[in-house]
Amino acid sequence: MGDILAHESELLGLVKEYLDFAEFEDTLRTFSKECKMKGKPLCNTAGGSVKDSKSLTIQKDLLTAFDNGEQKVFFDLWEEHIPSSIRDGDSLAQKLEFYLHIHFAIYLLKHCVGRLDKQELDEKMSYFKTYLETKGAALSQTTEFLPFYALPFVPNPMVHPSFKELFQDSWTPELKLKLEKFLALIFKASNTPKLLTIYKENGQNNKEMLQQLHQQLVEAERRSMTYLKRYNKIQADYHNLIGVTAELVDSLEATVSGKMITPEYLQSVCVRLFSNQMRQSLAHSMDFTRPGTASTMLRASLAPGKLKDVPLLPSLDYEKLKKDLIWGSDRLKAFLLQALRWRLTTSHPGEQRETVLQAYVSNDLLDCHSHNQRSVLQLLHSKSDAVRQYTARLINALASLAEGRLYLAQNTKVLRMLEGRLKEEDKDVITRENVLGALQKFSLRRPLQTAMIRDGLIFWLIDILKDPDCLSDYTLEYAVALLMNLCLRSAGKNMCAKVAGLVLKVLSDLLGHENHEIQPYVNGALYSILSIPSIREEAKAMGMEDILRCFIKEGNAEMIRQIEFIIRQLNSEELLDGVLESDDDEDEDDEEDHDTMEADLDKDELIQPQLGELSGEKLLTTEYLGFTGRAKDLEREKMVCAGGLNLHGREGSRRYLSIPTAIPQPRPSSPHQSIGAPACLQSSLPLEPRNL
Repeated sequence: MGDILAHESELLGLVKEYLDFAEFEDTLRTFSKECKMKGKPLCNTAGGSVKDSKSLTIQKDLLTAFDNGEQKVFFDLWEEHIPSSIRDGDSLAQKLEFYLHIHFAIYLLKHCVGRLDKQELDEKMSYFKTYLETKGAALSQTTEFLPFYALPFVPNPMVHPSFKELFQDSWTPELKLKLEKFLALIFKASNTPKLLTIYKENGQNNKEMLQQLHQQLVEAERRSMTYLKRYNKIQADYHNLIGVTAELVDSLEATVSGKMITPEYLQSVCVRLFSNQMRQSLAHSMDFTRPGTASTMLRASLAPGKLKDVPLLPSLDYEKLKKDLIWGSDRLKAFLLQALRWRLTTSHPGEQRETVLQAYVSNDLLDCHSHNQRSVLQLLHSKSDAVRQYTARLINALASLAEGRLYLAQNTKVLRMLEGRLKEEDKDVITRENVLGALQKFSLRRPLQTAMIRDGLIFWLIDILKDPDCLSDYTLEYAVALLMNLCLRSAGKNMCAKVAGLVLKVLSDLLGHENHEIQPYVNGALYSILSIPSIREEAKAMGMEDILRCFIKEGNAEMIRQIEFIIRQLNSEELLDGVLESDDDEDEDDEEDHDTMEADLDKDELIQPQLGELSGEKLLTTEYLGFTGRAKDLEREKMVCAGGLNLHGREGSRRYLSIPTAIPQPRPSSPHQSIGAPACLQSSLPLEPRNL
């Protein structure tokens, strides 16, 4: 109680100050009267009355300078007491300042009694001209102000028809009234009551701290799961190694007894020491009867690769870049988007590419976290076909990398814009291809999978896949792969159950499509949705088993194996497929995904530079070179060359895909990167994760 009494006067003063600020006049009178009746002291808050007095003095000085035509005095006070954030960022303040400059420029013409002082008039006009060429240049594109840019050059503005309104008797009083209202508003806002300041500071700080802690917790959990998976992989490799070692000891003991070791046995042991990726090639290409072959291969698999001396690319001025991406011409925007994409797609995989990507993410290149009315991301809806297409290409390139997907997936704004563009784009095939490609890569992340399913993207995919012959190979492959990824989720299967007949017809038609690259994804989607009893019943009613057996006669061994799995699923009596049904068992595993930069990202460029026109890296390093971070980049280059460290301070390692999702294999230019069958159709025997 003693503490309250000690600060009671100050607390009551804070309440009084706030009521006065918020103009609760009746409440304030009642509050003051009751405090007086109870003998409670009401002190003025520190600095409150002083602030009010000072504000009134400043307003009075500004208005006096306005009335007397004291140009320099006025603008000195203006720049000192009006915050720069308001002067430079508020459109009303900018317009008012423009008219105030006009007022002082023509003041002598309107108020001269005797002979006009030509020298003083020239000085005022020169001051106005300087303003037009500097700060006022920002309004030169506004129709309202365009005529006034000629004012300093007109010999007698008073008789010129364009400036007639400036010399009417009502113009100056109206401008003064606007100035008074503006000043009253500004200085009232600056006299924020202390009670409100305390509330805002504490509330905001607590909110920001909670958000920060939550973000740290999410990141820690994500890293924990990644490390746990890596630990499990290392533990499995260790157990495998112990098993192989035990067999080799047995073999050595057998040789002592005179038993021979066959090359086939030696080959089987060596193959077990490699990942799935190398097993087949080792089995067919290596001659294990030649002495030293097995040991040479094992040592080579452990030898660190020779690091190439790849310099980091120069830092860029991203603030200037983003400004030109928003406000530049459509042609400049297209060339910049192209150059930024090329910087990513043509960079050397590893440190160089990671540095480029980290620069894009840390500078929020696409304004994914911006709440401004205009942002780089909104170029997806540009009226220019080239700008829309090149924005989609850049997003697709970013989505091709795990860190890029993490950046784009921070909120659903990017996803919603891509979905909108996908459904609206009917002019540009390549734009739609890249939007679809980006969405397919987004489907590797579970929260975005969930959002796409809720947004009804499955229905859109089924609709376009009804006529696959009208689609490009890229669109067809990525659409089917995206459909499969969404069908692996329980919510996706339930969506398919709503239109089971249509979904089954579309998928069964796709089984016979001439593009064989889509077959693993069609099979995966079929296998997944047939875990739903109602879809199984619909499939049996339409004779799905007979359709599938037709493809067994024509398919290769892998295709036949997958079809047999689907038929087994079709005839299953289980209510749900235990492996696929649980959406919670498989954690998001994008961290372990491979970074695949397909060649299609740079195909069929829409724009070409004319003679003398800059493009690509030349455009970036000539017009947008950043100097602030270059010293840091040089230091990082030295570290890379000296120690071979990568961007995150980790040693390079193979990454494996162990989640039941799929990326379409790269286009025919890279057939060796095919991923094979979807995870859901792999044998039930335990296998090592597939390496993409």
